[in-house]
This record gives sequence, C-alpha cells and structure tokens, in this order.
Amino acid sequence: MTSEVLTIKGLSKSFSGRLVLDDVSLSVHSGTITAIIGQSGGGKTTLLRCLNLLEQPDRGRIDVNGTPIFEDGVVCRDLPKLRRSVGMVFQRFNLFPHLTAVENVMLAPLDAGVAEDEALRRAVELLRRVRLAHRATAYPEQMSGGEQQRVAIARALALKPSVLLFDEPTSSLDPESTGEVLKVMQELAADGMTMVLVTHELAFAGDVAHHVVFVDGGRIVEEGEPRQVLGSPREQRTREFLTHFSREGS
Repeated sequence: MTSEVLTIKGLSKSFSGRLVLDDVSLSVHSGTITAIIGQSGGGKTTLLRCLNLLEQPDRGRIDVNGTPIFEDGVVCRDLPKLRRSVGMVFQRFNLFPHLTAVENVMLAPLDAGVAEDEALRRAVELLRRVRLAHRATAYPEQMSGGEQQRVAIARALALKPSVLLFDEPTSSLDPESTGEVLKVMQELAADGMTMVLVTHELAFAGDVAHHVVFVDGGRIVEEGEPRQVLGSPREQRTREFLTHFSREGS
C-alpha cells in the first residue's frame, strides 16, 4: 500500500459569499496520478490551488506527507518550504520573460540556496528530460506555447517536489503542442511522479490516471478508477457530464 502524500478532510472555500468548495475530502497516494474532471466553475482549480495554499480554505484540514499545512484557519508557517514539496504547473506558463529557459529553471533552486553550478547542472538535466536542452538559451517569446509549458514543468521539478499539481496544462495549446506536453506528463507518470491534474483531456486521464475525481458544484460527486468513473459511472450527474462532453467533442 502506497503512503499518502496529500490528505484533504472537510475542505470548504467561499468567494464573496458563494460556496465554491463544500466539504471536500480526498487522499492522494505516493506514485499515483489523480485526475480531477468537471465543468468550468465547478471548483476544480480552486481545489488544486488550495493544496499549496495559493488559495486559503475557510475550514477543513490539509496534510502533506503527514504534516498538517492547514487546519480550520491555521496555516503552516513556512510557505516556501511547502511549495518546494508541492510544485505547480499553471495554464499560462508564468515564465519570466526576461530570463532564458535555463535561467527560469535555475531561479527557484538559487532562491532556495542551491549553489549556482549545481542549479545550472540540475536545470540542464531537467530541460533534457523535457526534450528542450537545445532551447536552453531561448527566451519565452522565442518559444512555442508547448515549449514554454515544458519549461514550466522543468521549473516545477527543479525543487524535487513530493507532488506536482497541474492546472489544465494544455488548455491554451494547439493540438501538436498539447501532444508534446502530454507525452512529457506520460513520461513523468512512468517514472512514478505523484501528480494531481485538473484536465479536460478525458482520454489522457483515462490512459494515465490511477484515480479520477469528478467535481461538480464544489463537491466530489464520484471518484474511483478511470474505467469505472469514465466508463461505467454510478452517479447520474457524472453520466450527464460525460454525455455532454462527448457531444461537444464530436
């Protein structure tokens, strides 16, 4: 049995009086991929952002590697340390435009006190891992969207996180770039990287995820193995979502 990297219990979050997350509980085990699916506005991204406290929940509890980082309004004191353990890859890349690819990847390790030569070695190794070593000296504006997203993945890996969060990493990419990014994520999955991803790529979720979570109206409606949730959902709301999704894609 794999150990739990993330444990969420009774998590709730409101914005301007509107309940966005409602009593959400979830466990993420080491070396597994959890895919969170659902319609826009259902709470998926808010849930993801709560996991490294980019958004602070109103109540509930979050544990990372067995250590509480949030409990009913009390937040961990060392957010930089938390974010070294829980990396994040955003929809829009968020690269620094004045830095080259290798400099973007080096930045966080340097800020964490890693020696410059070691940070450089690690950055080049990670760019090679995402098949972008040849673009190390390119600036973001000189790269395609898919290349920028792969640099963002390398940057998130630079601090050797316990878990990597992905917020719809292919939503702003063309089909070719989407394929490039998904291939890198498949390779990370094969290497045993613990990942939680919010995605609209249901076929990809079905191929790589160990656990699929359908979120709707701020609640987890259904969760389980991909073949069960995506192939034979128990809940009527899940069936409605999948039917609507397949119609939109056809």
